[in-house]
Order: sequence, then C-alpha cells, then structure tokens
Amino acid sequence: MSGRVGDERGQVSVMVIGFFLVLLMVTALVVNASAAYLGQRRIADLADGAALAAAEGVERSALYGATGDRAPLDPDVARPAVADYLRTTEAERTVRALRWDVRGRGDAVTVRLEGRVRLPLTPPGWARGASIAAEATVELRID
Repeated sequence: MSGRVGDERGQVSVMVIGFFLVLLMVTALVVNASAAYLGQRRIADLADGAALAAAEGVERSALYGATGDRAPLDPDVARPAVADYLRTTEAERTVRALRWDVRGRGDAVTVRLEGRVRLPLTPPGWARGASIAAEATVELRID
C-alpha cells in the first residue's frame, strides 16, 4: 500500500496545458506591444516630417520681414503643405483611419496625427486594433 491519498494521474498534463496557455498569452502580448510601438514610431515620424513640411510652407516675404528671433508661421499656409506631404508619403496606406490637424500660435505650428494600428494576434476578448497619435511642433528661429 502506498502513502497516496488520491489518484494523481494526469496532474502534470493539466499543469503543462496551463503553462502553455500562459506562454501563448505572453507571446500575444509581446507581439501586439511591438506592433503598437512600431505603429506609434511610424506616425511620430510622419508628424515630424509633416511639421517640417509646414515650416517649408512659410512665405519668404514673412521670413525676410520678420522682426525678433522667430518668423511667423501661418497654419492656413501650412495646411496645404502638410496635406501634400502626407499624400506624397502615402501616409494613409501605412496608417489606418488617419486623421490630422494643423494648429498655430503665431510663431509655431503644431501638427497632430491620429490613427489606428492593427494588432497581429488578437485572442478572444481583445481589441483588434489600438489608437495611436503623435504631435510635432515647429518654430522658425532667426539667427
């Protein structure tokens, strides 16, 4: 007679299945976090490029006639430059549901981009995508 109180056969199988499920969930979390990070970096790069394009849209007469240490930037002039930049970089193909806005405060222009990134591994109950956003501000300093 052995000292066992009950039959323990199959206990290791349950533990192996549990560890396997935990491993799958951790893998999904790491893969999805990586996809979200890469998507956020992509939209941040686009926002930086769009802000630089907005600075290129400054009128030369405003630049040469500027007084002080900063040139005035007009958001109404910057909007077409940002739209053109986003069109030439095909931003809407790389960022889903892309929305953008240009705001100004006289001597600076801020470009804000928002979009969604698709998560590659979506277990039941998880969202299929994540919202991402980035903002870049540009000022023209005169030295």
